[in-house]
Amino acid sequence: MTAAYDGQQIVGMDLHRRRSVLVRMTSEGERLGKARITNSPGALRAEIAKAGERPKVVIEATYGWYWAADTLQLAGAQVHLAHPLGVKAFRYRRVKNDERDAVDLADLLRMGRLPEAWIAPKDVRDLRELTRYRAKLVSARTSAKDQVHAVLAKLGIPVAYSDLFGVSGSAWLDQLALPQPYRGKVGLLRSLIEVYTGEITVLEKAIAELLTGHAGYAAIQSLPGIGPILAAVIVAEIGDVTRFDRPQKLACWAGLTPRHRESDLKVARGHITKQGSKTLRWALIEAVQRQPATSPIRAVKDRLIARRGKEARNIAKTAAARELATLVFYGMRDGHIRALDNTSAPAVPTTAVGAA
Repeated sequence: MTAAYDGQQIVGMDLHRRRSVLVRMTSEGERLGKARITNSPGALRAEIAKAGERPKVVIEATYGWYWAADTLQLAGAQVHLAHPLGVKAFRYRRVKNDERDAVDLADLLRMGRLPEAWIAPKDVRDLRELTRYRAKLVSARTSAKDQVHAVLAKLGIPVAYSDLFGVSGSAWLDQLALPQPYRGKVGLLRSLIEVYTGEITVLEKAIAELLTGHAGYAAIQSLPGIGPILAAVIVAEIGDVTRFDRPQKLACWAGLTPRHRESDLKVARGHITKQGSKTLRWALIEAVQRQPATSPIRAVKDRLIARRGKEARNIAKTAAARELATLVFYGMRDGHIRALDNTSAPAVPTTAVGAA
């Protein structure tokens, strides 16, 4: 039987949907114990209590990790969140099982080689839950609207309204005589659209309440192309901007920086990594596409297209998004954007971005 260890223990936890495996070891790598538990806060608290005071625990940022991280933190553990892509690079062995995965995580942590992800606090997670759920509802509503248009196209009925679901378009649909089963399908789709719209409105109110008094949220709305909705998405995805010491790291985290491969004298730089927050990258690109002609962000895109041709449109949008990420960084960090304080520069109108 292993003797009790008085120092700080390292715990690797291989988290799954129903059961998890925990392996405890010393900072020198000596195995102290292992356990397989059925996932529940009570079972996890009981097992982590065996690791003594303030153990270092590492879990992977996998499906449903919130409850485990919260339970461990409340139990006094120092929780580290492993980045799945970084950990994957170390799993080169032929035999893979839950115990070995837990040991790998613990070894990476004790050797200081763990690729860590940020554990967002509860308020940031709550905001993300609302903004991401809103995005899913908007996508579902768009799909329903597209299906109505598809039904009309199948029947050869031209649509003369720019917004088929506005006041005039809805009145036109009400009096439209459609054969079955198309009439029933369109009616159901319109009912779903109304439900989605109502839920989206409720979510937008809840998001606005959560962000009341948030200086960074207010500051970035002064940037062209960023309205209340995109600002909420950006703030939710970034969370605590001070975890980045410079704007380049924020752009990197958003996946907007090019890949870099170097070996001896050979250096290769390719397309952007797209590793990081997909939602933040989308929000910045979306804002870039809604820049007014007088915007300095628009000028970055236009200069690059003028130099490299129209084929470089996507490259230009990405470059402009990196510039926008820089302004967002300073806006969230300082509560205002000094680049917009220059009164000698032409005024930059704010273009609000609504539902995507």
